[in-house]
Amino acid sequence: MRNPLQEQLLKAGLVKKNQVAQVVREQAKKHQGKAPVAPSAEELEARRLQAEKAERDRTIAAQRNAQARAHEARAQVQQLVEVHKVKREGEIAYRFADGDKIRDVLVNAALRAQLADGTLVIVRHGEGYELLPRVAADKVYERDATRIVLDHGRADRADGNDPDDAYYKQFEVPDDLIW
Repeated sequence: MRNPLQEQLLKAGLVKKNQVAQVVREQAKKHQGKAPVAPSAEELEARRLQAEKAERDRTIAAQRNAQARAHEARAQVQQLVEVHKVKREGEIAYRFADGDKIRDVLVNAALRAQLADGTLVIVRHGEGYELLPRVAADKVYERDATRIVLDHGRADRADGNDPDDAYYKQFEVPDDLIW
């Protein structure tokens, strides 16, 4: 399947037969390379399975990273409480609500006043409770807000848009009320 020009060049002796064949092979390769080859069903299935596996791996990695961050936050809270806890001393029972149960810690008058002012905060620590200063409590609040049991200072910083707050402001609570 040579073109007429190639035939004429062969007859004239300007080119050799293998040179013409080489040119024909190169042209055939060029024409074959132009058309994209449609992927087979197995290749499509393999690509789909590979994409699913990659997505599964990304999901598992994200879960592991989230667990690692949560574990790190718990460890940081543990360390903050251990380092900054205030020594509790006294014989006055300071009662507070933890969920649906009433708990108490023994404090002296100065610690009780600081708890009421919001400069001290009660934090759940292990099986018991600890007192933390405001600065350390803010750091604990950033990492795990569920560990803070009683924080009168944070309640003052809240919006105060609760309709019950306006109603109960008319009733004065005595400062020396202990329940």
